[in-house]
Amino acid sequence: MPESDPVRVLRLQRRTTDAKRLASDKGAPPFGSVKGIGEHCDRAKKGAALTPRELLDVANVLRTCRSLLDYSRVNRTYETVLDEVFERLLPDRKLEDKILRAIISEELVADDASPALGDVRRKIRATAAKIKDLLAKYTGGAYSKYLQENIVTIRNGRYVIPVRAECRNEIKGLVHDTSSSGATIFVEPMAVVDANNALRELEAKEAHEIEKILYELSSDVARISESLLYNADNIDELAFVFACAALSEKMDGAQPAISFDERVIDLRRARHPLIPKEKVVPVSVHLGDGFDTLVITGPNTGGKTVTLKTLGLFTIMAQSGLHI
Repeated sequence: MPESDPVRVLRLQRRTTDAKRLASDKGAPPFGSVKGIGEHCDRAKKGAALTPRELLDVANVLRTCRSLLDYSRVNRTYETVLDEVFERLLPDRKLEDKILRAIISEELVADDASPALGDVRRKIRATAAKIKDLLAKYTGGAYSKYLQENIVTIRNGRYVIPVRAECRNEIKGLVHDTSSSGATIFVEPMAVVDANNALRELEAKEAHEIEKILYELSSDVARISESLLYNADNIDELAFVFACAALSEKMDGAQPAISFDERVIDLRRARHPLIPKEKVVPVSVHLGDGFDTLVITGPNTGGKTVTLKTLGLFTIMAQSGLHI
């Protein structure tokens, strides 16, 4: 939003100028793909367990904080008005690493997120392998002639084999599903019922352990929620200032001189920023030094409206901290 206080306007302009200089000297800052975490922090403070995706969003904010602070401090050869904004950032490498070690992706928690989770997953793999070995006797033995295909599949979370409907009495077991055509039934042979039961129990333990891990990480997020929100605000602020700098670079802009005492406008070969560079006609406008009224006349399509819009737009841009 445009500022009316010349001191604040000058400060906004200097922020854009310093950001442009930093980007020129160091390259663009590492903002990453930070997402809003306000709702995440609110839910964590209320005792809810955040999802892996939400925890990764929090870790990304912390990682971006650390990267931006490093960007500011490394090879710092001059001071800028943005230094204070960079220094407001509050990284927490311990929590960042804790989340990233535990959460592999938005759908997967790492085996070593806790000793208990690693142990139960080893048992799950061993039990699943045992079930497949038992079912291999059906897919590769004398019973294979009763199968629609010699494969092992899963129905309702249990390992089953596809049996031809007309052979349903040849293999004793529990029927879990039927194909849409009715030609195939999916049978859990009695020989694997106990193993499948054990597998389901282990999977329930796995889900419970994952829930414990997510709750623990969420409580860590709740503990530093205020600083996380503060970090997010400062990242937003820096991202905005460097976006202003990128715009300045794109349109070959410059910081305008701001008059503190005199009400003077002096635009020299000003180019309307929304007209393509190869088409825009530069315009010079002077107003306020010796006269405060300017009449603009001329034929249609002569540029009167563009001149007025350039004058108004440049004024608002300058007051908002944008280069012209």
